[in-house]
Amino acid sequence: MRIDVGVATDIGRIREGNEDSYLIEPPLYAVADGMGGARGGEVASHLALDTIEELHRAHKGTLAEQVRHANRIVFERSNSDRAVAGMGTTLTAAIVDGDAAHLVHVGDSRGYLLRAGSMRQLTEDHTLVNRMLRAGEISPEEAQHHPHRNVLTRVVGTDPEVAVDEDAVGLLDGDRLLLCSDGLTDMLTEDQIQAILESTPEPQDTADRLVRAANRAGGVDNITALVIDASGADGASAASGGWRSRSRRISWIRRAVAAAVLVAAASVGVRVFLDAQWYVGVADGRVAIFRGIPAQLFGFELSSPLVLTEIDAAEATAHPFYADLADGFTADDRADAERRVEEIRTTLAQASTDGAGGTGEAMPNAGTGGGG
Repeated sequence: MRIDVGVATDIGRIREGNEDSYLIEPPLYAVADGMGGARGGEVASHLALDTIEELHRAHKGTLAEQVRHANRIVFERSNSDRAVAGMGTTLTAAIVDGDAAHLVHVGDSRGYLLRAGSMRQLTEDHTLVNRMLRAGEISPEEAQHHPHRNVLTRVVGTDPEVAVDEDAVGLLDGDRLLLCSDGLTDMLTEDQIQAILESTPEPQDTADRLVRAANRAGGVDNITALVIDASGADGASAASGGWRSRSRRISWIRRAVAAAVLVAAASVGVRVFLDAQWYVGVADGRVAIFRGIPAQLFGFELSSPLVLTEIDAAEATAHPFYADLADGFTADDRADAERRVEEIRTTLAQASTDGAGGTGEAMPNAGTGGGG
């Protein structure tokens, strides 16, 4: 099985440092999201992944055993260094071995599998809200906006021992894995994530686009996305350097799926999905509200402008908050899109009044998702 990988990480729009870390040591791939203050979180995520990388290179233990050892290392450092006391990290990792991926997981970073137009979550969030959801104490809708949705119940490094979730999934030609921190999943819905995964062939382009979309949606936390593409069904071992390639051919399965989506564009299901997606972007030199997603499929636009405002796009994109407006700022619904337009209008007006040239101090309301 041939493996190609793309990865992107970003500080986001609110945080002062990036506590996320990632590891690409084929066939091992991992994402970690640190906690415990700017320095503590960064130390925890780096220390955990550095420990796993060292053990992996030395062929010592299984991946789950390596994570448990990393837990002890982070815990001991936390107890011996007051500057990082109480630090910890989430960790989601996968080893791709032939035609299978072996996953381990602690915390609320996530792993997803996209296969033939269907995406499913491979990991379970170790959070208070997810525990309440499974117990039937709250609904999925309440869980999505619960004020304690980022409270973790299991973390690497906060206790001397940690339980590690393990799973394995068979890989088929054309499968795409996503490992990501909650800075991505708190900002984008699973439908939005899937739309980007399906519409962007190259893994590095996909990772970059996921991070940009999360920033456009508010970027309230650090964001990391690691995309792993599997191709070839001959059982060959994974390519050790495949993650550097950006010229992989789209597999025949992905071509078939993309063609099927295009043919089905007129169907009720696809139309309903696109009609439920909204974003704010640029049309005819002005800020506009779009219905659909900011993407193309075989040259066909998957969105159209619905409301063309009076706001000059050049003036808006000259402001640092809206420099990426041409790529589209995702919104939950039309009302949310209208609210975002009003934020742009207010921010530009305030900048003009203050004479700050588009660098006013007021940060627009993030609106979508939550921070961790």
